[in-house]
Amino acid sequence: MANTANEQLQTMIANMPEKTGKSLDEWLAILDKSGLSKHGEIMKLLKGEHGVTHGFANTITQLYRQRKEGAPTSDQGLIEAQYADAKADLKPIYDAVIAAANKLGKDVEVAPKKTYVSLRRNKQFAIVQPTTKTRVDLGLNLSDVDTSDRLEAAGSWNSMCSHRIRLTSADEVDEQVSQWLAQAYEQN
Repeated sequence: MANTANEQLQTMIANMPEKTGKSLDEWLAILDKSGLSKHGEIMKLLKGEHGVTHGFANTITQLYRQRKEGAPTSDQGLIEAQYADAKADLKPIYDAVIAAANKLGKDVEVAPKKTYVSLRRNKQFAIVQPTTKTRVDLGLNLSDVDTSDRLEAAGSWNSMCSHRIRLTSADEVDEQVSQWLAQAYEQN
């Protein structure tokens, strides 16, 4: 059973062809042709003219409006947007951090946001953010851990984290970084 909001959304999208007769992409194309933009108008079209149930109509409408506003309509889309254009070379760093996080346990949740990716267990223990064109910052929530040359205080960079590691290559996601990540995972 889908537990998180994202898992529920992905389940709805996967079930859409069977339950509504069309995939999300097909519905988005229909809405593009309709020229409608207001939530109520789109809902009326989907429910009235196409017989889509309220839950699916609402999901399709929200995803359509997000896309029209320039926001990606999926977690993968959020990640792709973060590592697009000038930041494309940073994607291997992100991939290395996620690979290290996934080794920590099956309860690691990767939750993309607009500008960063949250790593959660019971609560957030880390964030991965392409901060500049040449650097990904790994923010960690650590208790009673001293700073060092690599592990600095997060300071004003991000109030959701206690520490930050600046990463400029995937090779820097080494055993030491993996240990700090594991420590944050265990503490949260």
